[in-house]
Amino acid sequence: MFEIFTRLADWLVYQLMGLSADTKLGDALHFFVEDVSKIYVLLVVMIYVIALARASLNVERVRDFLAGRNRGFGYLLGSGFGAITPFCSCSSIPVFLGFTSAGIPVGITMAFLLTSPLINEVAVLLLMSLLGWKFTLLYVIVGMGVGILGGVFLDQIRAERWLQSFARKALERGQQQPSQTQQRVQSGPAEKLSFAERHQFAKGETAEIFGRVWKWVIIGVGLGAALHGFVPDGWIESHLGDGQWWSVPAAVILGIPLYSNATGVIPVMESLIVNGLPIGTTLAFCMSTVAASFPEFILLKQVMQWRLLAILFAVLLAAFTLVGWIFNLLTPFI
Repeated sequence: MFEIFTRLADWLVYQLMGLSADTKLGDALHFFVEDVSKIYVLLVVMIYVIALARASLNVERVRDFLAGRNRGFGYLLGSGFGAITPFCSCSSIPVFLGFTSAGIPVGITMAFLLTSPLINEVAVLLLMSLLGWKFTLLYVIVGMGVGILGGVFLDQIRAERWLQSFARKALERGQQQPSQTQQRVQSGPAEKLSFAERHQFAKGETAEIFGRVWKWVIIGVGLGAALHGFVPDGWIESHLGDGQWWSVPAAVILGIPLYSNATGVIPVMESLIVNGLPIGTTLAFCMSTVAASFPEFILLKQVMQWRLLAILFAVLLAAFTLVGWIFNLLTPFI
């Protein structure tokens, strides 16, 4: 699906610029071009499509269904949707903005945002070949559990208070729109918009949101690219490979400055395990790299206030540390 962005980066970096894939500069620049182009396209396409759907379909019915007595099912649905979408943490943000604008409760949206970078079908297949189906199934359950519990917690503390003003207002507008049933009671059948009207609405929504976040994509991915591949070979295994209790939180903290997606981190995971790093410590490091990296939080700052970012950060670090300890304890029995 995303192979076109890899080919674009190959052509621009390796052919046009003449850099080698074996150099750190070539590898970092390739990473930057591929991810920025992919995220820009996802931003435009996803925001436009979701805005078009909001203007033409009954998103309010979905909102009312998820916000009412089916909230528990909504967390599962949000996490499940995150698990089957092939997005990294940064490219999940356009969908987050679309859900927010549609009035979907923040906890359900966060369940999607937390799960999406951790699980995708390619990562599951690679992980199964590496660790077997038992570890893979446990990883999927744990990954979705992190998303669901995180969403429940953030709803309980009313995390929507700490969205940036434009995102909070978009959420409020979406939630204040009457449902289709209410519209029929109040004013009869709702008037259908023409495609041109829906297109104008979606185009305006896309331009407004893209205009707010485009530069932060460059900054966030640029930071990830600058750090990508510059950790000395063997350093992690030699310092965290003895399985001490503190090695798991240390691995989580070490993964924060780095950035990868769930598919790209699997070869790193294989290398670490082969070189003697415990499975739980490896998973904690890789989950932190994928879902709690600096580039992601630079982008999230555009839709969240610092307080919400700090809470989200603490939740993720605690969850990944607990996951690492659990996997290290269970490894002899699986």
